Amino acid sequence: MPAELSAEQAVDAARVLLDEALRSGARRVLGIAGAPGSGKSSLTALLAEQLPVGSCAVVPMDGFHLADVALTRLGRSGRKGAPDTFDAAGYVALLQRLRTAMPQDPPVWAPMFQRDLEQPLAGAIEVAADVPLVITEGNYLLCEDGPWAQVRGMLDARWFVEAPEELRHQWLIERHERFGKSPAAAREWALGPDEDNARLIAGTRDRADVVVQLS
Repeated sequence: MPAELSAEQAVDAARVLLDEALRSGARRVLGIAGAPGSGKSSLTALLAEQLPVGSCAVVPMDGFHLADVALTRLGRSGRKGAPDTFDAAGYVALLQRLRTAMPQDPPVWAPMFQRDLEQPLAGAIEVAADVPLVITEGNYLLCEDGPWAQVRGMLDARWFVEAPEELRHQWLIERHERFGKSPAAAREWALGPDEDNARLIAGTRDRADVVVQLS
C-alpha cells in the first residue's frame, strides 16, 4: 500500500527528490496523479513555490488534450477529459525527451492547456536541459491501458492526490464556473463525465508510491 503524506510532508519529500537529482547529476521526474478536482495543480504549485527558484519545471499532462475540432470529428466532445480524448502517445514521447535530455541539449518545449480557452497550446512551456527536477501532473499517469501504461515506468516518483469527495466536488464545480460554465452546467459536468473519469482514476491509486491527502 502507498505511504500517506500531508501536503507539508510532500514538500519535504520533493526536496529529497531534488537533492537526489543534484547529487547524482541525473534529472528526476515526479508524477502526480489524481481525480479531477483533487488538488493536483494546487499541490504542484505549492511544490514549485517551495523549491529553489529554477530547480524544477512543471509540465502538466493536460497540454495533451485533443483540440475541440478533433474531439468533434471523433465524436468525443461529450466525454472531454476521458483517457481517449488526449494524445497519450505524444505525452509519452515528451516524457522520454525530458528523461534523456543532456545538460548541453537545447530546451524542450511542452504544450499547456489554456483553461480560459479550454484548448491546448503548443510550445508554451520551456524546460531547460539543466533543470534537475520535472514535475508532471495529470489524471492518467498511473493508468494501465494503451500508451498510458508506459508513463509509470518513466517516473522516478509516483504520487496520488486525494481530497474528501464533497470538497473535491466543490472545488471542481467552482473551477468549471470560474472558466465559464453556468452553475447548473458546472455541476452536471462535474458529477457526470468528470465523475466517470474519477472512478477510473481511483482504481489506479495503489500503483502510486505515495498518497498525498489534501483538505
